Amino acid sequence: MIDARTSPDGLPDDPTAGETAAGDDWTGCGRWAALAGESAASLAVRAELLARWAEPHRRYHTRTHLAAVLAAVEPLAAEARDVAAVRLAAWFHDAVYDGRPGWDEERSAQLAQSRLPRCGVPAGRVAETARLVRLTAAHDTTGPGDGNGAVLCDADLAVLAGPGYADYARAVREEYAHVPGPLFAQGRAEVLRRLLATPTLYRTRRARDLWEERARANMTAELTALSGPDA
Repeated sequence: MIDARTSPDGLPDDPTAGETAAGDDWTGCGRWAALAGESAASLAVRAELLARWAEPHRRYHTRTHLAAVLAAVEPLAAEARDVAAVRLAAWFHDAVYDGRPGWDEERSAQLAQSRLPRCGVPAGRVAETARLVRLTAAHDTTGPGDGNGAVLCDADLAVLAGPGYADYARAVREEYAHVPGPLFAQGRAEVLRRLLATPTLYRTRRARDLWEERARANMTAELTALSGPDA
């Protein structure tokens, strides 16, 4: 996992980090148990999720990404109405990943609806977790006052501001290795232009303060590279 350095205000300096400098494992058993209990069924669900996140075809949507999203929730947690549901949604948001946008998120939401009741998670939180997972399909469907959705989507996009952005972009390309170079460059450039055209990338004030400027610089650099002769 990426080594994180802690800034003076106590927040991870690297929002993509999966562990703190003290070695805190964001996917550890203790953190999971705080969300879903310590029953045999709950521990089995955690094991299943970790196995899914470790599937060999993944390049970016890996356990490192899972840990990074969980870590990125922390500085934003105060803006969530139900931060436990946000954390559970982070665990499930790409638990099913076949490289099929929309389909993957729907299947991941259905997985949450299937597995979390076994852990004793209340029905209302299960429903909210599934709703949040579905939000990550487009990142543009959160409504006013949706603190949970804002925190999850911002945490999922924290990677855009990371010093490891080049590694992230390379891993995304590897996940789409079946797409010819020119087509990938065109599609990727369209995604970047759409994101850069939004008034703000992040929905929470804290995320904007932490990550907005750096994320825009990273994406602009990638877009320039995609438009170059060697793209």
